[in-house]
Amino acid sequence: MDDLIRSHKEEYGQDPDIIAQAPGRVNLIGEHTDYNEGFVLPMAIDYYVRVAVSRRKDQHLRFYSVDFNDRKRTSLSNLRFKKEDRWANYLKGVISILQTRGYISGGLSFSVAGNIPVGVGLSSSAALEVATAYAVQTLLGIDISGPELARIAQEAENSFVGVQCGIMDQFVSRMAKEGSAMFIDTRSMEYRHIPISLGNIKILITNSNVPRSLVESEYNQRRAECERCVSLLSSRKPGRALRDYSPEDLRDSMGLIPETTRKRCLHVVEENERVRDAESILRRNDIVSFGKLMNRSHESLRDQYEVSCPELDWLVKRAWETDGVYGSRMTGAGFGGCTVTLIEEKAIPKYEIRLEAYERIFSFKPEIFLCHPADGAQIIFTN
Repeated sequence: MDDLIRSHKEEYGQDPDIIAQAPGRVNLIGEHTDYNEGFVLPMAIDYYVRVAVSRRKDQHLRFYSVDFNDRKRTSLSNLRFKKEDRWANYLKGVISILQTRGYISGGLSFSVAGNIPVGVGLSSSAALEVATAYAVQTLLGIDISGPELARIAQEAENSFVGVQCGIMDQFVSRMAKEGSAMFIDTRSMEYRHIPISLGNIKILITNSNVPRSLVESEYNQRRAECERCVSLLSSRKPGRALRDYSPEDLRDSMGLIPETTRKRCLHVVEENERVRDAESILRRNDIVSFGKLMNRSHESLRDQYEVSCPELDWLVKRAWETDGVYGSRMTGAGFGGCTVTLIEEKAIPKYEIRLEAYERIFSFKPEIFLCHPADGAQIIFTN
């Protein structure tokens, strides 16, 4: 934090008025269910984006990335998406939504730093949006609830940045509780914190480092398939999203829905069931059964929803073959990104040895991160 304060002062000639931090997240189970109004079970991780803010006396907006040594600028009257502004578009999007709601009338200076790996499915963009919104909210004394702030951050990404994400990432980044995962109903936005007591079992994230060039096009295709499936299913049984249907409804729809679409949507409805089972299993602290659910989730994402890739499958298989691993699966949108593994601490060196062949086979170097369930957004400095 001291480095961020110093960098902000060097950049703008004044200390920040406030600094907020927001965590990334890993989804333990419940993949591709959030945009189908289903259930998810993520947790915040102890990797963060920090946003420092100070007021200006004009209408200008200034943005400085400490990590990239990059600067962007605009004004309140000229807030628009610019491809070349890259990371700054996430901050601009949040400011645009807050301005539209009448909350912002003067210029602001921002400095950003963080340690969440970028572009690997750990929600660095959501953390940046949430930290920005929380810092501005607190600085300006805006009355916004936690869930509403998450919606503002999601709206910034949907309408300003143009990524049609669900609300899970922003919600967890704002509302998480240390030592707990979160069960979230993405339709009602009801949520419950579920304490995780793992003892000597660790949550290990493995970054495949595969370039995720297919993510956006395939994500949009899967989303369209889900919507088309609901349209066809609703001719027989009322419903507005896949969460309204059971696996039996999908199995009975042969001939009504194209087979590839039916198979993919079967993943979504079965994944919703896995999330509901996972909540009760975690409350019993039955890590063995939870690990088995993670494994079935990966098999479904690989074989039914078809969003895995050879590199992710290889990493998961190596984990499954390691004594001391309870469960492992891909996490995030897929086609690259990360796996999440429940592993005994003493087994980590054995898993690392198994990873040694990965770079030789795939030409990418994997990275591993130990993490634990972290708190949501916090104010960590006020001047």
